[in-house]
Amino acid sequence: MPYSARKLFACKESKGSQLKTQTKRLIELGFVSHMPEWMFKKGERQRSINLLALDSKLDSSVYGVWDFLKRFWRAYSSFFSRFHLTGFRKLTNNLLSEGFNLLIAGLLLMLGLAIPSFKLIEKGDWLATGQYSVTLLDRYGNEIGHRGILHDDAVPIDELPDHLIKAVMATEDRRFFTHFGIDVIGTMRAIVENMRANGVVQGGSSLSQQLAKILFLSSERTLDRKIKEAFLAIWLENHYEKKEIMKLYLDRAYMGGGAHGVEAAAQLYFGKSAREVNLAEAAMMAGLFKAPTRYSPHANLPQARARANDVLDNMVEAGFMTEGQVHGARLNPAQPVDLGKGFNIPEFFLDWAFDETRRLAKGKNYFSLTVQTTIDMELQKEAEQAVANILLPNRRPKRVSEAALVSMTRDGAVRAMVGGQDYGDSQFNRAVQARRQPGSTFKPYVYLTALENGFKPTSRVVDYPVVCNRWSPKNYDRRYRGAMSLELALAKSINTIPVWLARKVGHKKIVTNTRKLGLKGVRPNCTMPIGTAELSLLEHTGGYAAFANGGKRVRPYAVVEIRNTKGQTIYSRDKDEPKSQQIFDPKHIALLNQMLGKVVSSGTGRRAILDFTYSAGKTGTGQNYKDAFFIGYTGQFVTGVWYGNDNNRPTNRVTGGSLPAQTWHDYMIKAHRSMNIAQIPGLPLHPIQIEEQKRIALLRKTNPNAVYDELKDQRMPNRTLKLLQSITTLMQKAKDEFGPVVEPTNDVQAEIDGDTDQLAQRENN
Repeated sequence: MPYSARKLFACKESKGSQLKTQTKRLIELGFVSHMPEWMFKKGERQRSINLLALDSKLDSSVYGVWDFLKRFWRAYSSFFSRFHLTGFRKLTNNLLSEGFNLLIAGLLLMLGLAIPSFKLIEKGDWLATGQYSVTLLDRYGNEIGHRGILHDDAVPIDELPDHLIKAVMATEDRRFFTHFGIDVIGTMRAIVENMRANGVVQGGSSLSQQLAKILFLSSERTLDRKIKEAFLAIWLENHYEKKEIMKLYLDRAYMGGGAHGVEAAAQLYFGKSAREVNLAEAAMMAGLFKAPTRYSPHANLPQARARANDVLDNMVEAGFMTEGQVHGARLNPAQPVDLGKGFNIPEFFLDWAFDETRRLAKGKNYFSLTVQTTIDMELQKEAEQAVANILLPNRRPKRVSEAALVSMTRDGAVRAMVGGQDYGDSQFNRAVQARRQPGSTFKPYVYLTALENGFKPTSRVVDYPVVCNRWSPKNYDRRYRGAMSLELALAKSINTIPVWLARKVGHKKIVTNTRKLGLKGVRPNCTMPIGTAELSLLEHTGGYAAFANGGKRVRPYAVVEIRNTKGQTIYSRDKDEPKSQQIFDPKHIALLNQMLGKVVSSGTGRRAILDFTYSAGKTGTGQNYKDAFFIGYTGQFVTGVWYGNDNNRPTNRVTGGSLPAQTWHDYMIKAHRSMNIAQIPGLPLHPIQIEEQKRIALLRKTNPNAVYDELKDQRMPNRTLKLLQSITTLMQKAKDEFGPVVEPTNDVQAEIDGDTDQLAQRENN
């Protein structure tokens, strides 16, 4: 027996005899072998008794709590059994309960959706967008439009005619003074009418929602924009009075012809202040909000008057006026002032140029500015016409609703920009703001990187299945052609070859080259070589400009010079911008140009062939035919064209070699006014170019006025032409009086040879 047990039995009977007896019994039964001595020391016995008491209390407490809970549950169930529902009452109760749950979930969802909208407000500069008042000039110094607003010069709303306010409300938002920012009744009516017509025939946006779009958002037609628009409209209603909202809308809304606000529109269309417009003129102005370009009286007077008649009908229907009050306006429709022939405003370009102006003028503390831009209005007209001629007849059969075009010189000066089919219908600039998958037009960046890493156009590669992280690219015709040269692979737009090349040279090297070119958002991954990264048409075309100029970095630009009201130059591109850097070896660029020349001459871009000069470029088609690109260049212009849909809906198999290439071809024919075109690095001169250079050289020898005539054909600024004409006249007189003149210097010879862009730049500065 253990020592502790023997000591236990040797103890005398005491008050703890009962404990010892129990312990002995436990030992005999085998539950314990011994008990520690400390339990039987003086003062420790009471401690063991307290532990047992504690255990007892815990057991009783747990039992008491459990008993209480059972009794409580029985009482609770008995009480609520009185409210037991059956039949219709139960159904109603369940519906209310579920409705309450859905309401809570909806409120949480709305809060999540509202946060991005409120972040736009937090920027704090949304009212400052109209701080600048900018007059924009074309490359020749002719005024082409205005942007921005000076609020101090705007007409107070109390001074505007009552019939103008009523005309706007009757057409845009009849319940403006009664709704909370969203016209529920008007929205429901528009939904019903659109469903009946199986299309969009009515808009349901309130005036507050339209103002929210103007102040904070773009015109891109997406669900995300509509959600933000609704929240921002409610915010405006809670922070501004109705009159203030109306004032902001009348000052900011675009009304065609480059005019923003009713005061600018009244001056443009009627040559008077908005304070003085009559009812017929007010109706015509109110009709412009729906589609400023379509209903502009300068563009289509009969359609503008028909729209004004609809506005008068709306005023009578809304109860704002009687038929007798509007009768005089029907008999005597508004007569706009005559702006002369050739009225044309490059709206998309002006928006972009205005944004560039604000960026360049920021911090200079000048707000009334005159800006000389790069745009050529003749080229702009040809660009718009080329897009319209191809897009309009193909909208339905090809299921394509939008197109964009950007044309620039080899140094990035944008000469023409088409941001969409109709600026009045949507001010979203698809040439600048939209980011799309470029498809195969991305491949030249891959091939350039391959050329830098030892490959040549004649290098043999194999078109066969390639796997990258369980993904395998497919060719357009789902076939593999076996061994071929890099040049042929690019011309035929094979998909497997660039994927293989990217693995061979490294994805990161390709991304590094795209960043050198100014392309944003390109990430190294398996699908990147076939153009799955999203790029804007403007930056993508600027990337190709580096190929056309021999490998120099190009940043597309719209602003040449900015002057304040005192005539002081606060920005000059020549002085304030760094010189363009050589970012690629001209030898590699020449090889790439040879390959891209084959794309046009014998590859997928044959529809872009020009019969007066050699060109280079690349076609591209996005996934599921959602986007179609062609970007190409001559020795004078670099032009990119895109076709697709705003909602990313697939087209009817539109490829880059079809509509985009045809549009590019039609525009470039009209854009080249002279055949004295520079040579593309790596490509030979076209026979017509050679003949043109011979002709110019002969004219230079036989006729001093040939310099003036050639520059006139290329549409130099009038003041430059007059100056050159005077110089040639004086030189002729000097020759007659003093003998032959000295041969021209290299700089002058370059100007004579046709470097008209450089000459125009010097004259403007």
